[in-house]
Amino acid sequence: MRVLVVGGTGFVGQALVSLLLKRGHTPLVLSRRSRELPPGAVWLQGDLTREIPDLRNVEAAIYLAGIIREGPQTFQAVHVEGVRNLLEGMRRAGVRRLLHMSALGARKGTGSRYYDTKAEGEEVVRHSGLSWTIFRPSLIFGPGDEFFGKVLRELVCSPLPFVPLIGDGRFPFRPVYVGDVALAFVEALEKGITGSHDLVGPEEYTFRELLERVMAVVGRRKPFLPIPLLFMDLAVPLLSPLPFAPITKDQYVMLKGGNTAPLPEGLEDLIPRLTPLEEVLPGYLRC
Repeated sequence: MRVLVVGGTGFVGQALVSLLLKRGHTPLVLSRRSRELPPGAVWLQGDLTREIPDLRNVEAAIYLAGIIREGPQTFQAVHVEGVRNLLEGMRRAGVRRLLHMSALGARKGTGSRYYDTKAEGEEVVRHSGLSWTIFRPSLIFGPGDEFFGKVLRELVCSPLPFVPLIGDGRFPFRPVYVGDVALAFVEALEKGITGSHDLVGPEEYTFRELLERVMAVVGRRKPFLPIPLLFMDLAVPLLSPLPFAPITKDQYVMLKGGNTAPLPEGLEDLIPRLTPLEEVLPGYLRC
């Protein structure tokens, strides 16, 4: 099957493109600039935030594009306008199948523009009239991830004699392995599974427990220094607009809210065995 992959050069996209190739599909990777792709993948130049693509000879589309921090690109452009332009291109070309990556917790009214626009993107997909599947993953881990490989690692590996802890660190998360996310997309594509599906890992952790796991993997022992939420509530909005801000307002809102859900029924039809966090972290985390 010839499958358009939007966001195919990103963290999840690379895992998905590799799996599509292994399953005998032809991934058509849409991006603004040329990137080195695995043999068998095809690069298509385009910017969905600005233009409607020509999707002749495409049989299905997967939309993975997303940003966690605004810069030249905005949440609205990437999470909503890009989806609208893709759907218009699909209608013109007669492509009827779309798989879309949203985010666990995406809904309006949270105070997070990330969640607001992800929710709006979901609405656009649901009202498209096409055959659609929406996946809503929790934190995604694996080699090259931002949260474990960068944010938590830097907190633990910094020269500070302590690890900063936001509040009491009890915010719950249920991280899911990037390979499992890619597998869910490919299984849904091949089996024709539709609807909305949460994607979570096999175990729930608090933010504090995740930091403890990272410390154990990299061999560091440091005490926690709790930072009161009242201080964070005042400081984050002031620092968030600055380019060097360690955490944005959106990220802070999402962190305080946690990111977890029960194991959904039928998840084993997509992912027969969920990969544990402890099985993967030692393979890529180092100070």
